[in-house]
Amino acid sequence: MTDALVAISKFLSLVLRHRPDVIGIELDAEGWVSVEDLLAACAQHGRAISREQLAAVVRTNDKQRFAFSADGSRIRANQGHSLPIDLGLVPVEPPELLYHGTVPRFL
Repeated sequence: MTDALVAISKFLSLVLRHRPDVIGIELDAEGWVSVEDLLAACAQHGRAISREQLAAVVRTNDKQRFAFSADGSRIRANQGHSLPIDLGLVPVEPPELLYHGTVPRFL
C-alpha cells in the first residue's frame, strides 16, 4: 500500500470505527454508511478521497479492516469499533484445543 493509501486507511479507521462525528456522518446500527455520504463528508472536511482510492484501500488492506456492501453502495469497518455496533457475527463454540500466538516478551 502506498503512503497515501496508508494515510487514507488510518483516517477511515478513525471515522468508521471510533469518531464518525469528526466528519459529520452517522453509521447505522451495523456500522454501515453510504459511500457517497462518506466521500462527500470527507471532501467537505478537507480530506478528499476518490472512489478509486477508497476501493484500493478496501482491496489492499492486509488486515481486511473495511468492507463494501454486496452492491458496493455502503462501506463499514469490519472490526475494532469503540462504538456500539452489531456486526451480525454468529457466536461459535471454540475447539477443544485452541492456540493463540503471543510474543515471548509478553509472557
